[in-house]
Amino acid sequence: MKIISWNVNGIRAVAKKGLLDFIENEKPDILALQEIKAKEKDIPKNLHDIKGYHLFLNPADRAGYSGVSILTKKKPISVKKGFGIEKFDTEGRLIEADFGDFILLNIYFPNGKLSPLRLNYKIDFYNETINHLESLLKQGKNLIVVGDLNTAHKEIDLARPKENEKVSGFLKIERDLLDKLVEIGMVDAFRHFDKNPQNYTWWSMRSGARTRNVGWRIDYAFVNKKFISKIKSCTHLQEIYGSDHCPVKIEL
Repeated sequence: MKIISWNVNGIRAVAKKGLLDFIENEKPDILALQEIKAKEKDIPKNLHDIKGYHLFLNPADRAGYSGVSILTKKKPISVKKGFGIEKFDTEGRLIEADFGDFILLNIYFPNGKLSPLRLNYKIDFYNETINHLESLLKQGKNLIVVGDLNTAHKEIDLARPKENEKVSGFLKIERDLLDKLVEIGMVDAFRHFDKNPQNYTWWSMRSGARTRNVGWRIDYAFVNKKFISKIKSCTHLQEIYGSDHCPVKIEL
């Protein structure tokens, strides 16, 4: 089974840059997209009608903002949207799909750079996510968490760690929350297989950052310890353009 996660920075924009060709070439069993920036009526019709796939959306209330979606060959047993907490759910940041053997959580974590208020919102969102995952783990569920976490975990996960120590996305308080994610029993699938530096998933669109590989690893796949043995690989598809993020692929 192949699962691909990708922050597309606008599903309508990436649809014009070859998203259908990407799906046809990769043939993922599950494609989890973040930052779709579209409501259901705005989704291009050809994405609604991809043969063999079911489409699930959780758009933000605000037009052109946030939102997540899942395209999946196998229809889930159930699909939940959000935490049931209004201040988070209005931004369309979570789809949770139960596939029986595992639960997939496609999550777009908030960006905390805009203001202290948004940083606090991001921290609250992280804590709610961790509490929710811990609850599912206590129920004996296997979990695959994919998405844009908007935080680089370790110094190895961004090109310029010293310069960014006081920047949201690499603040100690944010990195500590990723430590907590590991403490409750989640494993960073990419680092499970690859300990090498200069492996990034997001590059600023300014100053040719992607060409120079001055990036951040902020897109992740986390899998619970009991289920990590089922993961065959986790890779970054850095050759795929169309967004300022590259896709992350895991194979079971």
